[in-house]
Amino acid sequence: MAVHEIRVFSAENDSRGREVLHEAHTSQKMSSLVDVRTARVYRLEGISEEEARTLAEKLLVDPVTQEGTVNDSEIFETQTVVDIGYKPGVMDPVEDSLLKGARDLGIAPTSVATSTEYGFFGTSTPDDIESLVSGFLMNQTVEQIIQEKPETLVHEATPETTKKVPLRKATDEELMDLSKDKLFLDQTEMRVIQNHFETLNREPTDVELETIAARQSEHCGHKTFHAEVIVDGKLKAPFINRIKEKSKKFFKNGFVRSAFNDNAGVIEAYDGYTFNAKVETHNSPSAIEPYGGAMTGSGGVFRDIAGTGKGFKNIISTFMYCFAPRDTADADLPPGTLRPDYIERRVIKGVGDYGNRMGIPTGNGSAHYHPDFRAKPTVMVGAYGIAPEEYAEQGKPQVGDLVVVIGGRTGRDGIHGATFSSGEMTDRTQEVNSSAVQIGNAIEEKRMFDALIEARDADLIRAITDCGAAGFCSAIGELGEEIGVTVDISKAPLKYSGLTPWEIWISESQERMVSAIAPEDAEKFMEICKRYNVESTVLGKFDGSHTLTVNYGEENVAELDYEFLINGFPQRQMEAYWESRPVEEIKPEAPADEQEWIDRLKAVLSHGNVCSKEEIFRSYDHGVQGGNIVPPYGGHYQSTPNDALVIRPILDKEWGIVQSHGMNPVLNNYDPYKGTVWAIADATSKFVSAGGNLEEAAAVGNYVWPFPDKRAMGSLDMSVDAVVDMMEALELPVISGKDSLSSTYRGSDGEVIEIPPVYTMSVFGRIPNVEKTMTADIKKPGGSALYLVGQPSGGMAGSVYYDVVGGSTNEFPEVDVDMLPKTLHQMRNAIASGKILASHSISEGGLLATVAEMSFGSNSGAQILVSKDVDPEKFLFSATAGCFVVEVDDETTLEELFEGVPIKEIGLTLREPQMLVHHGKIESGKLFKASMEDLKYAWQRPLLEALS
Repeated sequence: MAVHEIRVFSAENDSRGREVLHEAHTSQKMSSLVDVRTARVYRLEGISEEEARTLAEKLLVDPVTQEGTVNDSEIFETQTVVDIGYKPGVMDPVEDSLLKGARDLGIAPTSVATSTEYGFFGTSTPDDIESLVSGFLMNQTVEQIIQEKPETLVHEATPETTKKVPLRKATDEELMDLSKDKLFLDQTEMRVIQNHFETLNREPTDVELETIAARQSEHCGHKTFHAEVIVDGKLKAPFINRIKEKSKKFFKNGFVRSAFNDNAGVIEAYDGYTFNAKVETHNSPSAIEPYGGAMTGSGGVFRDIAGTGKGFKNIISTFMYCFAPRDTADADLPPGTLRPDYIERRVIKGVGDYGNRMGIPTGNGSAHYHPDFRAKPTVMVGAYGIAPEEYAEQGKPQVGDLVVVIGGRTGRDGIHGATFSSGEMTDRTQEVNSSAVQIGNAIEEKRMFDALIEARDADLIRAITDCGAAGFCSAIGELGEEIGVTVDISKAPLKYSGLTPWEIWISESQERMVSAIAPEDAEKFMEICKRYNVESTVLGKFDGSHTLTVNYGEENVAELDYEFLINGFPQRQMEAYWESRPVEEIKPEAPADEQEWIDRLKAVLSHGNVCSKEEIFRSYDHGVQGGNIVPPYGGHYQSTPNDALVIRPILDKEWGIVQSHGMNPVLNNYDPYKGTVWAIADATSKFVSAGGNLEEAAAVGNYVWPFPDKRAMGSLDMSVDAVVDMMEALELPVISGKDSLSSTYRGSDGEVIEIPPVYTMSVFGRIPNVEKTMTADIKKPGGSALYLVGQPSGGMAGSVYYDVVGGSTNEFPEVDVDMLPKTLHQMRNAIASGKILASHSISEGGLLATVAEMSFGSNSGAQILVSKDVDPEKFLFSATAGCFVVEVDDETTLEELFEGVPIKEIGLTLREPQMLVHHGKIESGKLFKASMEDLKYAWQRPLLEALS
């Protein structure tokens, strides 16, 4: 039957068109383009034109805001029209929803496809349009320009057969040629594989080779964190062993239910419930296709939560981004990379589109900026979940259990994601590895999660995990490790019939999970899936063979012994050294007058690492599910950033979860040990500042590092030592985490760009009463005092203030680790006493930025007095983590509340929205007086201009 085309377009407000026009003007400098209009095109086969009109009227066109046509391609009054859709074999997120919607109306298309048409208006040249399309609108590996209306939407193809790879006689050069761009294994690893198959007296199949490479990848195998470390000629335990061993010391009598042995760490909540937590990285895919990379980062970490134990419900989403400054010059961008402002916008949108569509609140996050993220951003996404404690323990398949795959179909998107993410980025990455980026489908994942929760509650799931990196290869392979498994991947539901066996096996197409189901429960399990419109298929059986056997119909395509897969590669020994690189000491001149003080404060507030991130948060739904108690921004005017998120996951309970995080990539460039200590102090301070109790908390640690050469290993060694020491100092266990050690760019001209090492600690814990928490906004303007709690160091290294005024120093903002535990304990008790009105931890920007943020939400002011014997620049702008500004109206209780902890009165709140700062004496030591309205504008303006 004919293919019918339905075009749907906005009647007036074409937001997608405006977005493209903005991108054309900013990223592509196409000032001659005056307008862009867009239309969504739905192609349907196997129905009549009358049925197509019914679908347009009742399903696809909103009559209030949209218009639609059927079989009319002339909707734009311009000759410059480009139609972009997915290539055959690539998962189209809209297809399943469209098919279901049509069936619900009694119409049954045999095939559907979607695309987006762009109409360009103005005098732009064809070359300009081509540049816009290839650089912004289209991922050329998974998408194509549709030149004309297709005669059919059915694409049949015969897949290539499984190939034997001639490995046994290969030279070292030939081995590395085979590894380059796809396997990302080193010469020693390639030789191990070569020797193994020489012992077996046969060549490997492409499926076997891909399986080994994926499992041995840094992304899946974390081989650097499992390596022995040589420092100054002495052998140290692997990074992961050090963290695990220290963490066990603080598991607190069953409070920690699971650590490092499942998809996420688990702690005890209340009333028979548990919480879990995981933070994932999606740096490599986000560098080459930021929207899809970030979107599927969220989808992946949500599946980690759902795939823990026998299934958790997602209740929180978080984000942590690191980008280059938006104004980075094109000349400073290395070949094969994207503009940082474009990456930022698309990453933010990708995370928002996924979490919002799934109904998961995104309530905590941060964005950081440094020039050395210009080749590769850092994109982290976190998630937290809840489950009854009887389902919190990791399940184990039993012999005879069925391998059941559920969720989306397998396509050609997400090929080599695990191996590609383990290698350095080069000027060829965009060209060679763009197929590694997956395409997300939040609606499919939401349906799957709903089905799994019902199946879990019916006790039908023996074990479950998600299809993340390497797809079936990792999910099925890992579930079968202890007993063995045999599968037939020809039974896997496919988007496209032309996929080869190795592509089916390692594809990272999203929204799929693998479960072990007892044979007697399979029918009930699959009936639940069907009820939620979720596809489920039996691929094989856990068989007790201790072998990973992969068949494609009658053909055996892989036969790998688990002993070799698990223990076949020798443990690495990696050398590590660290040599600090002191900077030149440059102390800037003090501000010459009042206006210069104000200008410098505005520059600090508008700096990327301090400015308001509200514009990001407002694109994310933090109130969905109804349990948000402490939102991202608070105060009467909803513009004071809170330190942590508080959620009540079960609405008729008093208890809930507190979550925070801390990071500062700039400081790790100075000293990885002290920088990591700072990040941990930042995370724990924010947690306590919101009312959290560290005695009922655990942590997640994430490392995003340059490729591990000796110096990077040295910085990692110092950072891990800092984590271990801080666990001891704070009695806080790290129970989950992730390392991503590939953030190095290596150009063909020899240019090397390494990101600043990123350590992020995320803290989460239970709280018995969510109403007894704290926010950061001033509560009694003109009637309260401001106090500094904690001991600031005055160090300006890595400070935002020195960055904006051109200073540099090696004087680090060191955390007093001996004092920190007591400070945090006393802060928590003070908040619990109800005698603190507001609390805000000091972070990037320093004390003055902290006070300003506290004032913005209440449109109030502050009067600050700097002691005569103190350097006002250091006092106001040094950022020592582990310190707080608190608001109180009864100063007499402070000595009792903070016994043994440094406290200092720094000023008063004011009703008038102004910042008054004095040095030495109120009467004669005025430094400046600034309008809070002007300061707030400087603080909010950067992201308002960039994202609105």
